[in-house]
Amino acid sequence: MNYSEVSAEELNKLLQQEQKELKKITKRGLQVDMTRGRPCKEQLEIAMPMLEKAAEYDYALKAGDARNYGQPQGVRPALELFAEIFDVKPEEVIVADGASLNIMYNLIQFAMQFGVLDNTPWNKQGKIKFICPAPGYDRHFSICEKFGIDMITVPMTKNGPDMDVIEPLVASDASIKGIWCVPKYSNPTGITFSDKVVERIATMKVAAPDFRVFWDNAYIVHALYDTDDKLKNIFDVAKKAGTMDRIYSFASTSKITFGGSGISAMAASETNIKSIMKHMFYMIIGPNKVNQVIHVEFLKDLDGIKKVMKMHADILRPKFELFEKKFSEAFEGDNYLSWSHPKGGYFISLDVKGCAKRIVEIAGSVGVKFTPAGSTFPYKIDDADSNIRIAPSCPSLEEMDYAIDVLISAIKIAQIELQLKRK
Repeated sequence: MNYSEVSAEELNKLLQQEQKELKKITKRGLQVDMTRGRPCKEQLEIAMPMLEKAAEYDYALKAGDARNYGQPQGVRPALELFAEIFDVKPEEVIVADGASLNIMYNLIQFAMQFGVLDNTPWNKQGKIKFICPAPGYDRHFSICEKFGIDMITVPMTKNGPDMDVIEPLVASDASIKGIWCVPKYSNPTGITFSDKVVERIATMKVAAPDFRVFWDNAYIVHALYDTDDKLKNIFDVAKKAGTMDRIYSFASTSKITFGGSGISAMAASETNIKSIMKHMFYMIIGPNKVNQVIHVEFLKDLDGIKKVMKMHADILRPKFELFEKKFSEAFEGDNYLSWSHPKGGYFISLDVKGCAKRIVEIAGSVGVKFTPAGSTFPYKIDDADSNIRIAPSCPSLEEMDYAIDVLISAIKIAQIELQLKRK
C-alpha cells in the first residue's frame, strides 16, 4: 500500500486496525531477542562430540606438547587448518584464542602505541581516520570510537564498498590508516564483494605507508546453500601487486563450534606476522593450544568444516526462508521498504526510510528486541533512519514466526504514523 496517497482520515482508521492486529499477535506473549547473531542451542550441540572425545586426542605434538608452554603462534595443525581456510601458507597465520575481534582490537592497540612495522605510532601522528563502509559491523565502529579514531562513512553498494568514493580519499589523505571490510556475506547486508572490488582494495594507491585493510572474513565458510558465493582471494591479488603487507585477514570458529570458546586466527604477510608476534611476546605466554588441538581433531580440514557448516545451514536456512516468505507476502509491490536476500552469513538487512527507530521501539515494547536502529553506522548515525539488522539465528522457528509478525505490524504502524505527521 502506498500510504502517502491515503487521506489522513483513512490513515487513522488503518492505524487503529493495525494496532488491534498487533495486540492480537502479542497475545502469544513470547519474548524474542534478535539483537545479536548468536548461534542457537541446536547449532551449539553440533560441536559437543568434540568435547566428549577430548581425552582421546594426542596432544604430544612434534613441535612440543600442546599442554605445555611454547608455540606462541599456535600449534602447527591449527596453523595448517587456517592456512587452508585463508588459502595462504601456515607461516602467514597466527592462531589465537576466543574471537577474532580480540585480535583486531590488539592490532589497533599495537598500531596506536608502537606503530606499524617501522612507521611512527599512530597516536603520535595527530588525528587518525578509518574508512567505514555502512551499513556495517557495529563492533568495528566501537573499536574506532574507543581509540578516538575518526570514522569516514562510505556507502555500501551491491558489489561492496563504493570504491569510487574510497580511492580518492585514501590516495590523498595520509591520516587515513585503514578500512573495515566484511567481504563475504557482509554484516548486515549479506553481500559478497565482487572480484573487481577485491582487486581495487588490494591495489588502490594509498597516501599512508602504514595503511591497513582489516579484512574480517567472519563468514568465509558460512553458506546457507550449496551454491556458495565465491570471494576472490585478496592475498593472491596483493602478492602480484606487491601490497601483501597491507592486508590483515581474520576468521574464527565462533559460529562453527562455540561462540567465544573456539579459536580465532589472522592471516598476513610473514613480515607482519613476525612483527605482531614480537608485540604478543610481552602480552601472553601463549594461546590455549589444548583447545586448538581439540578443534583440529574435530574439524580435521576444510572438507570437515564444510560438513559441519552444512549442519549449521540446515538449521539456519528455514529461518531465513521464513522471513523471505512472510515479508514477500506482506509487502508485495510496496516500495517504501526493501530487504536483503543473503545466501549466507547471519543477517538480513532491512531498510524502511524515516522510521527505523520507531519500528524497533514498537517491536521492543511487545518483547521483540532488535539491535538499536542506527547501530550499523559509524557513531550510530543513520541519516535516513532506515536500517534495521535482523538476526534470525538464535530464535526457534516458532519464535521467529512470532517476531516476523510483530515486525511486519510494527513497520505498518510506524509507516502510517510517519505519513500522518506529513499530512
